[in-house]
This record gives sequence, C-alpha cells and structure tokens, in this order.
Amino acid sequence: MLVGVDQKFSTATVQASITDLLRERRTITAGKEDDFNIFDTKQISDTLTGTTTLLTGIVAAVAGISLVVGGIGIMNIMLVSVTERTREIGIRLAIGAVAREVLLQFLVEAIVLSCLGGLIGLVIAQLAIAIIAPLIKVQWLFVPEINLFAFGISAVIGVVFGYFPARRAAAMNPIDALRHE
Repeated sequence: MLVGVDQKFSTATVQASITDLLRERRTITAGKEDDFNIFDTKQISDTLTGTTTLLTGIVAAVAGISLVVGGIGIMNIMLVSVTERTREIGIRLAIGAVAREVLLQFLVEAIVLSCLGGLIGLVIAQLAIAIIAPLIKVQWLFVPEINLFAFGISAVIGVVFGYFPARRAAAMNPIDALRHE
C-alpha cells in the first residue's frame, strides 16, 4: 500500500494514524507486535542525503590532496628549472632585466605548465565520462562553466606553487648566478 501525504500534514501523525487503523483492522491487541511495516520515504531520503554528503566530502578531500600534490610537483619542476637555468638568469639580470621580469617569466612558465596539465586532465576526464556513461546508463552532460572553473583552478595552482621558485629566480645576484656551474 502506498500513501501520499499533503505537505501541510505531519508525516509522523499520518503514520501513527495508519498504524492505529491497521492494528484495529488486523485485530492486533495491545502488547502484541505489529505484523506489518510502515516506511516513511523521508527517512530513506534523509539517509541517502547524509550518505551523499559524506561521499561528496570524501571526494573533495581526495581532490584537495591531489591538487596539493600536483602543486608540489609543479614547484619541484620549477625549482629544477631555475637551478638549471641559473646562468641564463644571471645573464638576463646582468644585461638589465628587472627582477620583476624574471619573476613574471617563471610565473608564466608555471601557469602554462599547470594549465597544460589541467587541459590534459579535462580531456582525459571527458573521454572517460563519454566511455563510462553509456555503460552505467547515465546521461553525459557537458557543463562548460564547470570545466572552465576546473581549468581556472589549475591556473591558480600554477600561480600559487610557481611563486616561490619564480621569486627565488628573481632574487638571484647576477654575479653569483654567472659564476654558477
């Protein structure tokens, strides 16, 4: 039996009334257990909402950890790049480049690196969704705003984690950088 309840009535009150009616019609005396079950779909909905919220939090935590690990990878790559190009940085600074220009150069490199990684990640994700969605009978929905947001996050990761190596390159002493081998 399926019972619909108008929004202006309390489901608990209706559930209690139905329980009383069924006990009376089935002649279940006081103290005996019910030989029927009543389920409120609100309870199931609340359970599903709680589970979905928990899973969303777990996925967000894993994504956050992945972003930090990716950012650390970008920082390491840029630090190696700065170390390998120390003489080039020294020459640029010696012939008149301003520290701000060197900083900007390495920041742009970090942003390009992270955006390229973000673009590759978006392409792989869209291909995976296009393949998996029909298999699990779910509609594939492409939302440009979400993809642009994800791409923007990858650029922000490039700025945040590329700043330290870029600042290190910009702060080099040209004489020491030229002596570096």
